[in-house]
Amino acid sequence: MPQNYSEALQHRVFDVVCDIAEENGQRAYVIGGFVRDLLLGIPSKDIDIVVEGSGIRLAEAVGKKFRHSNLSVFKNFGTAMLKIGHEEVEFVGARRESYNRGSRKPIVEDGSIEDDQKRRDFTINALALSLNKDTFGDLVDPFGGLEDLKNGIIRTPLEPGITFSDDPLRMLRGVRFATRLGFTIADETIEGMTRMADRISIVSQERITDELEKTMKTAKQPSTAWKLLDKVGLLQKILPELSALKGVERRGSHGHKDNFYHTMQVLDGVAAQSDDEWLRWAALFHDIGKPRSKRYDEKLGWTFHNHNYIGAKMVPKIFTRLKLPLGDPMKFVVKMVDLHMRPIVLSEDEVTDSAVRRLLFEAGDDVEKLMILCEADITSKNEEKVQKYMRNFKIVRRKMKEIEEKDHIRNFQPPVSGEEIMAFFGIQPSKEVGLIKNAIKDAILDGVIHNDREEAIALMKAEGEKLGLVYRE
Repeated sequence: MPQNYSEALQHRVFDVVCDIAEENGQRAYVIGGFVRDLLLGIPSKDIDIVVEGSGIRLAEAVGKKFRHSNLSVFKNFGTAMLKIGHEEVEFVGARRESYNRGSRKPIVEDGSIEDDQKRRDFTINALALSLNKDTFGDLVDPFGGLEDLKNGIIRTPLEPGITFSDDPLRMLRGVRFATRLGFTIADETIEGMTRMADRISIVSQERITDELEKTMKTAKQPSTAWKLLDKVGLLQKILPELSALKGVERRGSHGHKDNFYHTMQVLDGVAAQSDDEWLRWAALFHDIGKPRSKRYDEKLGWTFHNHNYIGAKMVPKIFTRLKLPLGDPMKFVVKMVDLHMRPIVLSEDEVTDSAVRRLLFEAGDDVEKLMILCEADITSKNEEKVQKYMRNFKIVRRKMKEIEEKDHIRNFQPPVSGEEIMAFFGIQPSKEVGLIKNAIKDAILDGVIHNDREEAIALMKAEGEKLGLVYRE
């Protein structure tokens, strides 16, 4: 006796599909993510309906039953998207697919519901519920997806080599689902991913990055995905700079920590505090410059001098290759990678007002996000050391608050502009203008003068005199 979930199919479109499919003599099913999430008790807006026959024909008939609907037809793909208010319902005809090895464009033919389920990526995404009157709500589960759902298993409906060879992006989707749902990928599926890792080369970078972004945006522990990508051999192909962080090198008694696993801890630490996708990417890349800066010193042991600066220089190239946004998101990540050592250095030394002013000036409105990254970066196994850093970070935060209230340094613009300097001295754009502007900025940040226009003008005159300029009254 099939399991029946008719009471759960309360969406208004299902009743309409049921009536029209009956009139047309078609078999129709809701399939995939909607069914998976329904059985998991997770709200889902993605409704995919598969029909034995023409999905476009069914979509057109359903659309006529709703006053405020909009239908988009994609004849080349045999699909249609029906927008009903703010909801989207996709219709497709059941099909069987075959692939040529050098391409991921399938050869498509009409098929049965089971043919359609075979071409799905994982058993938990191949679950279907009937929308026909005689079997409304019956579960169609030829590959044991319900059992895998109960056991928290990611498994392919066919032999993994076939599933991943057909569309290698499914490997990244499997990693994403395992990370999002907290599921385990079956051993044979892991083995198939490992065997088929080279096939990822036929997938466009845009589609790969889309999967990575979905994981970084939503995962509670995004490190799970990157560890799985490493395990199956995909990390080296997708993000070799991250893979290069792996491993521990020793010289005598000196060894450094594994910077890949440290990065994973930092990433999860940031994710626990913030949903900001780009702060999470900054955590992923914060130590990316360490392999290039690693040196061994007989007295100091292993050093990574300027790894923040080197890493910041690497970020734009990585963003460009991954086709991540090159505007403000990239600039933010560059800034976070470049500055991530600054609060830590402050917490080790005596916290001077000057150093805090400079941090506030350079971090601007992102200073709180920088502090989240820096606090997550303390991953020592020495609890006493961790507590010491955290206590000192509190001092840094208090200092920042006090100085910001007093001096208004965050995002400040020097009280005297370059145009005003030129007008005051009757000069054209030149290096002297820049020297005077920087002198005013540094004096404010170092506490020599206040962030005040009169004091800034007085300093401007003095600096101009040093450069041989004459102030024009």
